[in-house]
Amino acid sequence: MANTTVQPAMNAVHEKKRRRLQKWNPILRNWQLYLLISPVVAYYIVFQYLPMYGIQIAFKDFIATKGIWGSPWIGVEHFERFFHSYYFWRLIKNTLGLGLYSLAVGFPVPIILALLMNEVRAEKFKKFVQTITYAPHFLSTVVVVGMMMMFLSPRYGIINHFIGMFGGNPINFLSEPSWFKTLFVMSDVWQTMGWSSIIYLAALAGVDSQLHEAARVDGATRLQRIWHINIPSIMPTIIILFILNIGSIMGIGFEKVLLMQNTLNLETSDIISTYVYRSGIQDAEYSFSAAIGLFNSIINFILLVTVNQISKRMSETSLW
Repeated sequence: MANTTVQPAMNAVHEKKRRRLQKWNPILRNWQLYLLISPVVAYYIVFQYLPMYGIQIAFKDFIATKGIWGSPWIGVEHFERFFHSYYFWRLIKNTLGLGLYSLAVGFPVPIILALLMNEVRAEKFKKFVQTITYAPHFLSTVVVVGMMMMFLSPRYGIINHFIGMFGGNPINFLSEPSWFKTLFVMSDVWQTMGWSSIIYLAALAGVDSQLHEAARVDGATRLQRIWHINIPSIMPTIIILFILNIGSIMGIGFEKVLLMQNTLNLETSDIISTYVYRSGIQDAEYSFSAAIGLFNSIINFILLVTVNQISKRMSETSLW
């Protein structure tokens, strides 16, 4: 009688062990791939996820001597202070305006450049153009802003020399609030368009050449083949990169804005990231700056999720 009751129980235990081994078998079978990706996973856990516990200081009156856990809890007081501050709408307008301007101008340019380079048949000329357009990517932000200061100087800059040749008065571009967004976006396009076009060139390399041959037989021009073959073929790539760009529309590059910023153009150059820098680093208001940064991240997250869902419904192409 004992054997008849113990045997089914042991069989059940062995069955559970077998199922557990089957579950983990793919991981054990591909342990080299998991080992290869483990440094990346460790990086994100250590430097991206673990520090997120510090977000709670946005809801506390952080006191360094008491630490994060010992500081008193004040709820959403810092958020209310930011929403009612004099700078709130100016920061939102400048950040969103600069982000949309960068997206409207900077996003299509690499696509156009990739489509044009894909049509070039002279290999030497194509490599020359690629080298010229890729090179600015390797310049540091400090160097780029330094070049802008030299070229746009009202006294020594080559741009103002050309303006003077045609009878115009020198313009102090970097001190004029109305010029800030244009200078920021155009210099960013010049620096990044070549490098950003690489992924589109890679996508264009995968377009089936038989489609072009069939289109030529039907009498399609080069422009028609670009419009009806190349662009639809790389559209999934375009959509994915567009979603990613939307997700960072409020995360404008802090370093370049700070280097170009001065008291004269502060009206249009002051964005959320520079305000966080002034509040957190210069004024030592750590909790207040953390609240502003958290607000900015939440807006980016909402935009990313919203655009991803819209894209998923309209084109069936999305991040998840």
